[in-house]
Amino acid sequence: MYSVNEILFPHYAIPALRNTRGEQWAQLVDELDGKPDASAEVLGLMSLMIDLNGCLSCETDSFRAMRGCAPCAKQTLRRCKDSDEELLRAYQERVKMMRDNCLDAKQ
Repeated sequence: MYSVNEILFPHYAIPALRNTRGEQWAQLVDELDGKPDASAEVLGLMSLMIDLNGCLSCETDSFRAMRGCAPCAKQTLRRCKDSDEELLRAYQERVKMMRDNCLDAKQ
Protein backbone atom coordinates (compact mmCIF):
# COMPACT_ATOMS: atom_id res chain seq x y z
CA MET A 1 0.00 0.00 0.00
CA TYR A 2 2.74 2.50 0.93
CA SER A 3 5.66 3.32 -1.31
CA VAL A 4 9.20 3.72 -0.03
CA ASN A 5 9.42 7.17 1.49
CA GLU A 6 11.48 9.12 3.94
CA ILE A 7 10.99 12.04 6.29
CA LEU A 8 13.21 14.26 4.11
CA PHE A 9 14.45 13.96 0.52
CA PRO A 10 16.85 10.99 0.48
CA HIS A 11 20.24 10.62 -1.19
CA TYR A 12 19.17 7.49 -3.07
CA ALA A 13 16.49 9.44 -4.99
CA ILE A 14 18.98 11.81 -6.67
CA PRO A 15 19.60 9.64 -9.80
CA ALA A 16 15.85 9.64 -10.51
CA LEU A 17 16.05 13.41 -11.09
CA ARG A 18 18.44 13.16 -14.05
CA ASN A 19 15.96 13.58 -16.91
CA THR A 20 13.58 16.06 -15.28
CA ARG A 21 15.29 19.24 -16.52
CA GLY A 22 17.85 20.26 -19.15
CA GLU A 23 21.39 19.15 -19.93
CA GLN A 24 23.02 21.20 -17.15
CA TRP A 25 20.76 19.57 -14.59
CA ALA A 26 21.52 16.11 -15.97
CA GLN A 27 25.26 16.88 -15.73
CA LEU A 28 24.84 17.91 -12.10
CA VAL A 29 23.03 14.68 -11.25
CA ASP A 30 25.75 12.69 -13.05
CA GLU A 31 28.47 14.54 -11.11
CA LEU A 32 26.78 13.72 -7.80
CA ASP A 33 26.49 10.02 -8.63
CA GLY A 34 28.94 8.16 -6.45
CA LYS A 35 29.74 11.09 -4.15
CA PRO A 36 29.46 10.36 -0.43
CA ASP A 37 26.11 11.07 1.22
CA ALA A 38 27.73 13.65 3.49
CA SER A 39 29.53 15.65 0.80
CA ALA A 40 28.66 19.34 0.61
CA GLU A 41 27.47 18.88 -2.98
CA VAL A 42 25.06 16.04 -2.17
CA LEU A 43 23.79 17.77 0.96
CA GLY A 44 23.33 20.97 -1.04
CA LEU A 45 21.08 19.25 -3.57
CA MET A 46 19.19 17.41 -0.85
CA SER A 47 18.60 20.70 0.96
CA LEU A 48 17.34 22.36 -2.22
CA MET A 49 14.99 19.45 -2.94
CA ILE A 50 13.68 19.46 0.64
CA ASP A 51 12.62 23.08 0.19
CA LEU A 52 11.27 22.69 -3.35
CA ASN A 53 9.31 19.54 -2.50
CA GLY A 54 7.97 20.87 0.79
CA CYS A 55 9.30 17.80 2.61
CA LEU A 56 8.96 19.44 6.02
CA SER A 57 5.18 19.57 5.64
CA CYS A 58 4.81 16.09 4.11
CA GLU A 59 2.79 13.68 6.24
CA THR A 60 3.42 9.95 6.05
CA ASP A 61 -0.22 9.28 5.19
CA SER A 62 -0.46 12.00 2.52
CA PHE A 63 -0.82 11.25 -1.18
CA ARG A 64 2.66 12.68 -1.81
CA ALA A 65 4.24 10.37 0.73
CA MET A 66 2.34 7.35 -0.52
CA ARG A 67 3.69 7.95 -4.03
CA GLY A 68 7.26 8.06 -2.74
CA CYS A 69 10.05 10.61 -2.64
CA ALA A 70 11.48 10.13 -6.14
CA PRO A 71 8.13 10.52 -7.97
CA CYS A 72 7.26 13.53 -5.81
CA ALA A 73 10.62 15.20 -6.56
CA LYS A 74 10.39 14.47 -10.29
CA GLN A 75 6.93 16.03 -10.43
CA THR A 76 8.11 19.04 -8.43
CA LEU A 77 11.02 19.67 -10.81
CA ARG A 78 8.81 19.28 -13.89
CA ARG A 79 6.34 21.82 -12.50
CA CYS A 80 9.00 24.24 -11.26
CA LYS A 81 8.83 27.56 -13.11
CA ASP A 82 12.44 28.50 -12.32
CA SER A 83 14.96 28.17 -15.12
CA ASP A 84 17.73 25.61 -14.89
CA GLU A 85 20.16 28.49 -14.31
CA GLU A 86 18.11 29.68 -11.33
CA LEU A 87 17.95 26.16 -9.89
CA LEU A 88 21.67 25.66 -10.37
CA ARG A 89 22.40 29.01 -8.73
CA ALA A 90 20.21 28.03 -5.77
CA TYR A 91 22.06 24.71 -5.63
CA GLN A 92 25.44 26.48 -5.56
CA GLU A 93 24.22 28.69 -2.70
CA ARG A 94 23.23 25.56 -0.76
CA VAL A 95 26.62 23.96 -1.38
CA LYS A 96 28.34 27.11 -0.08
CA MET A 97 26.06 27.07 2.97
CA MET A 98 26.94 23.42 3.64
CA ARG A 99 30.67 24.10 3.31
CA ASP A 100 30.48 27.17 5.54
CA ASN A 101 28.53 25.27 8.20
CA CYS A 102 30.94 22.33 8.09
CA LEU A 103 33.90 24.67 8.51
CA ASP A 104 32.19 26.38 11.45
CA ALA A 105 31.54 23.01 13.09
CA LYS A 106 35.21 21.99 12.79
CA GLN A 107 36.48 25.07 14.62
